[in-house]
Amino acid sequence: MDSTLIMQQFTLIFLAALVLTTGMKLWLGQRHIRYILAHRDAVPAVFAAEVNLHDHRKAADYSTANTRLGFVNVLLDAAVLLAFTLGGGLQLLDGFWSGFFPSEITRGMALIFSAVVLAGITEMPLNYYHTFVIEQRFGFNKMTFGMFITDSLKQFFLAALLGLPLLFAVLWLMQKMGGNWWLYVWLTWMGFNLLVLAIYPTFIAPLFNKFAPLEEGDLKTRIEALLGKCGFRARGLFVMDGSRRSSHGNAYFTGFGAAKRIVFFDTLLKALNPAEIEAVLAHELGHFKRHHIYKRLAWMFGASLVFLWVLGWLMNNAWFYAGLGVTRQSIGMALILFFWVAPVFTFVLHPLTSLYSRKHEFEADQYAAQHTNGKELVRALVKLYKDNATTLTPDPLHSAFYDSHPPAGVRIARLQKMVHNT
Repeated sequence: MDSTLIMQQFTLIFLAALVLTTGMKLWLGQRHIRYILAHRDAVPAVFAAEVNLHDHRKAADYSTANTRLGFVNVLLDAAVLLAFTLGGGLQLLDGFWSGFFPSEITRGMALIFSAVVLAGITEMPLNYYHTFVIEQRFGFNKMTFGMFITDSLKQFFLAALLGLPLLFAVLWLMQKMGGNWWLYVWLTWMGFNLLVLAIYPTFIAPLFNKFAPLEEGDLKTRIEALLGKCGFRARGLFVMDGSRRSSHGNAYFTGFGAAKRIVFFDTLLKALNPAEIEAVLAHELGHFKRHHIYKRLAWMFGASLVFLWVLGWLMNNAWFYAGLGVTRQSIGMALILFFWVAPVFTFVLHPLTSLYSRKHEFEADQYAAQHTNGKELVRALVKLYKDNATTLTPDPLHSAFYDSHPPAGVRIARLQKMVHNT
């Protein structure tokens, strides 16, 4: 088949996929808003005793506001992608850097870094609006403008510090390792992710938050007893000053091996009593005991291997570049084109990843119900739904695409069934 015809067909396929994906996202958002508003004036029966109508409406309005902002984000993402591809943005940047960097590797690094920075700048107004308009309006934001700028700069320099060496290694391997470069890049990518996971607790997280040891008392005693019962060894129990930025609450554990840490947001400790906190932690421990972290890593690494293999095939075809508005074939251009365009074609797979994640959440809930009082976990979750203004009535289809956790009503009903059967 004529190469020009293949290029034109690929352009049409890309545009069709972009229109379909963008349209699906907007349609799902509209469904979500309609569903929430249709149930705004009645608290679901399973929550009627704990959540009043005012809080239910607040959650509905908060979710609606975030979804409407999401419409702008979806359209902006599509516009930016078109501007950089068929609009000639990447081609322009590549030509600009050619006058400074004759080396294919350094030119590719400059191209990718500048394109990512420019795309990130376009998102900053939306991040600002979300933080200082939506979060502020609903009483969640604790961040100052200075903190917002400082966090953004820290994230930028941290991404550069970690990302640029990785990018150099990837481009070097793509250039030097022949036809099987994608396998070497995959191994490097796995090592990089494991390294970040290892250093995150002690080197990265403290750049943004302060961590203090959990104080002695009833809560610490309960938690240590739970850890002993579950056979979980942690390097420390810490409280994070999440209230400096937001009133949302959470708990998590991080790290591998002897470096595992358990972290509580200070907002969580204020919102829940010791028994409820113990139940929430048991859920997090359930993820560890059921090997969910390793399963998700294996899934991520497996998917990345497939993606890199596909990239290895695509980058040798001129129609891949030309069909996306680029005339010069290069390793840097192939890399950024692929990872910017691939999500357009894979959005329809989101329900599968969400389903897999929800399965893990149900398993962690079951573990928590077996090792603590399941009723306490129910009470804790209801409080967190209320305090975080989580909608209790999401659109089922929207939730299937976007939510890594089960809908509130489904999750609580299942937990109550577990409690009843024990």
